Amino acid sequence: MKIYLKILAIFAGMASFHLPAYAQIDDHVHNIISLWQGGVPGFESRAETHEFAKDYYVKNIHNPSLTLYRPVNGTANGSAVIILPGGGHEKLVINSEGRDAAIFMAQRGYSAFVLKYRLFREENSPYIMEDARADTERAVRLLRHRAKEFGIQADKIGIMAFSAGGELARQALFSPPVAARGKGDMIDSYSSIPDFGILVYPGPLKGDVEIINADAPPLFMVAANDDICCSAPIIDLLSAYNSAHAPAEAHIYAMGGHAFNMGQRTKVQNLAKWTDRLTEWLEQLDEINAQRR
Repeated sequence: MKIYLKILAIFAGMASFHLPAYAQIDDHVHNIISLWQGGVPGFESRAETHEFAKDYYVKNIHNPSLTLYRPVNGTANGSAVIILPGGGHEKLVINSEGRDAAIFMAQRGYSAFVLKYRLFREENSPYIMEDARADTERAVRLLRHRAKEFGIQADKIGIMAFSAGGELARQALFSPPVAARGKGDMIDSYSSIPDFGILVYPGPLKGDVEIINADAPPLFMVAANDDICCSAPIIDLLSAYNSAHAPAEAHIYAMGGHAFNMGQRTKVQNLAKWTDRLTEWLEQLDEINAQRR
């Protein structure tokens, strides 16, 4: 029995040795924040519908929400980022393109909010793409409205998005917002345009109208060149930013395909380290903005 207990103690020690970085973040996870109190206007009856989560994804989202990952103690920089996982608008890849990205950003001083948005391609979905766009824009407005409560600056709220989420982020960044359903409220009076964008292999869908001028938000983009669906969008955006004399940085890797996430799902050595480039860009973001004033 003594030997058995000693073995358990050793394994417990090993577990505590490997977990502190994640545990430190997870200890600061805020409760879920609904985008609308009482449910989405026009769909209030669905507000209490349970989500379906399995393995790496979640779906059946009818009460869109944000989950906050607070910065590591002593590192908060006053900035926030809203993270949109991908999943083809059929599901949300909530772990590798949500939680992991939030932990990464929280470790760098950002208040990171993972957005669960409505899925218009899910089987029997009552929603259209404009509903998912509305969720994205509402999330930005909500954070601006409650910036003081969350300890963030209302003019330092960015968006980070993967794949299908990147389509929604692109529209929030560059297209006129969709009209609010119902009567609206005071939160709708805030700007829905993010202050910076991080697009990770964003999908090809975009708004009918896209405005990219010299005042466009600073943009960071990454994709693999052999990603059939999602390398072209960042090439198009980089060209538009170049023409507008707006600040954009793009990293296109020779190979790696789609869904390499935060670098964990690829065997391509340099692609696995793409987040190092993001860290460097984040470190100079204030300088980029200062040069524009």
